Amino acid sequence: MNNRPRIFIIEDVPEMASLISIYIEKADMQAFSYSTAEAALSEMKTTGEPDCLILDLNLPGMSGFDFLTRIRRDFRPTVPVVIVSARDADEDVIKGLGIGADEFVTKPFSPRVLVARIQAHLRRMIVSSAAAEESVRFGDYVLLLDSNVLKHGGRKIQLSVKEYAVLEFLIQNAGTSLSPEKIYTKVWKTQFGDMTAVAVYIQRLRKKIEKDPSNPMFIKTDFGNGYFFPKEAIIA
Repeated sequence: MNNRPRIFIIEDVPEMASLISIYIEKADMQAFSYSTAEAALSEMKTTGEPDCLILDLNLPGMSGFDFLTRIRRDFRPTVPVVIVSARDADEDVIKGLGIGADEFVTKPFSPRVLVARIQAHLRRMIVSSAAAEESVRFGDYVLLLDSNVLKHGGRKIQLSVKEYAVLEFLIQNAGTSLSPEKIYTKVWKTQFGDMTAVAVYIQRLRKKIEKDPSNPMFIKTDFGNGYFFPKEAIIA
């Protein structure tokens, strides 16, 4: 599963869209380019909103202003939107911010600075989500304990009920080796059953949260004893 943040670029100038995409991908984020607002809206209706939107104002068909109004009405209101436009009149800036943009960047601009601003918005989303309820942070992940949700870069990671329960149990006992029997008893609520299920769920979790599942940073194996989550991986 690809857990990198999804960034939508709505820009009708191919060279500009390509330039922004290159810098976004270099920063370990996914870039998706659309030359019209209609194409971006269609994609959002199919796959959901992205983690951040880069929006030009002068677009063929639906304007950037109309697009912004639509997504603030029909989608999650907290999705960061950065307007990138050659239009720099005060009226345009005021209108863009007034209908829901988080930032207004005037062309020409530094792609590196734009990427830094995107990353800042994503970090604020993580912090605001974590502040709303009890949470645990490790690496770039936030485990929201009240809602049983794992997020990465502001994006929800799809976990089954038992995947979440295994991860939470390991984190709650960080630094302690837990045998498959102990994990099975806690998560499956019984002492009888197929203990190999624990190893299966550990592998599933590693594929979802580890950069290299064969050399895990978070869910480690204590050979002969079970599995453990390193205390030092948890961010206070």
